[in-house]
Amino acid sequence: MKLPGGIRVRLAVGLLVVVGGALLAAYLIVVPSLENRLVDGKVTGLRKSAEPLAIRGLPENPFSWDNWSYVAAVATNARVVVLTVLSRPRGMLRVVADSAGVQAGDIADNPTALRALAISTVQGGTGIATGRTTRGRREYGEVAVARPDGAVVLFSSPLSDTLATVHVIQRRLVYATIAALAIALALGSAAAVTHARRIRRLEQAAERIARGDFDEPVVDTGDDELSELASAFDRMRVQLGQLDSARRAFVATASHELRTPLFALGGFIELLEDEDLDDETRRGFLITMREQVARLAKLATDLLDLSRVDAGGLSIRRETVDLADVAASLGAELHGLAESKQQRLEIDAFEHPLVVGDEERIAQVGRALATNALIHTPAGTSVVVRASSGDTCAWLEVEDDGPGIPADQLDRVFDRFYRVEGGIAPGSGLGLAIARELAELMGGRVRASSRPGRTVFTLELECSRDAVLAEPVAV
Repeated sequence: MKLPGGIRVRLAVGLLVVVGGALLAAYLIVVPSLENRLVDGKVTGLRKSAEPLAIRGLPENPFSWDNWSYVAAVATNARVVVLTVLSRPRGMLRVVADSAGVQAGDIADNPTALRALAISTVQGGTGIATGRTTRGRREYGEVAVARPDGAVVLFSSPLSDTLATVHVIQRRLVYATIAALAIALALGSAAAVTHARRIRRLEQAAERIARGDFDEPVVDTGDDELSELASAFDRMRVQLGQLDSARRAFVATASHELRTPLFALGGFIELLEDEDLDDETRRGFLITMREQVARLAKLATDLLDLSRVDAGGLSIRRETVDLADVAASLGAELHGLAESKQQRLEIDAFEHPLVVGDEERIAQVGRALATNALIHTPAGTSVVVRASSGDTCAWLEVEDDGPGIPADQLDRVFDRFYRVEGGIAPGSGLGLAIARELAELMGGRVRASSRPGRTVFTLELECSRDAVLAEPVAV
């Protein structure tokens, strides 16, 4: 069942329960303990004054006991009763003298006096007992002294003054409890309202973020867990805003990259419908159309690879791969592209470093790095594909002596659809992004360094400890 008021009521009620429980526990611990200590103190004081009177002050003549009880009552500020043991029934007591002037029947079977008599009988001497009893709705503290001659002297002092002090403390504790609960209710309500407002602001911020509004920051001026939650919400807002911007840019760029070759193909198809075209012009159109189709196919493949990486559905094998063989295959594959661009492609793979990875994906990363160097450097430059190794890692490097990449753009070359400003060749901007994702999936990394006249892209992978792995494993 939902409480009205929500978290505000829960916080206020919770604070009341905590404060009330603490005060109740204090009451149950303090009041009974205080009452026992006060009663014990009064009974102990009564015993100190009553014991010597009963043992050494009681006259031997029983006819003098009445007068003595009055004197002893004044000295101890208590009612003094002298009792003797009846022969029949054995062990029962009868009142012989009473300072109160009334020989009440309830005194004869007084439990404190009977305990003192039992102690005297067992020990064969003086028996002393103390106790607390109730007579006529009044409580008394008692000391009974059983003498060896069979007489029992009972001192009974009312506890009304002592218990009155306890009752005053009880009332004050009750008043203090009521005041504390009222204060706790007021403070708890104020704190609950404050926290409820802060939580409501966080709820509103979450709703704004859910609607796609990432402009307004999430701010909380407190210094507690709610402010930390607000900071986490704001970090989430920033990251979601960046992801949303990246998504929009991705869609816009992908649409542009797809639309350009499609429009070109549509235009060439219209031109081909013209029957007056000569064969040479028609062949040129077909070649250009074939290039646009290849561009579309490559873009579609890149987008498919990215979607698989994002969805975690890209299969990566772990096997032993010779980077020298990969470099040689890249040289043979890209030799024609280098010649068409009037560039010099060199392969530096005198070592045979063995690494752990997926051979097909390593070749894909190397192809992206080498193609990027060939396409984005001017004619007459040299591109070197190099395989080398260290103690624990091996590298496949692609180095060119082109103009280089500006320092402020070097960190962004691996972003999706990013193209260096002022580049000399078009491209989708996906090759390096896919290369980085594939390298990380294989447990390696791709890094870049650049200065005018020397740009190096490096694929770093873990060296294989065995010459050949027993069986490639798909992960």
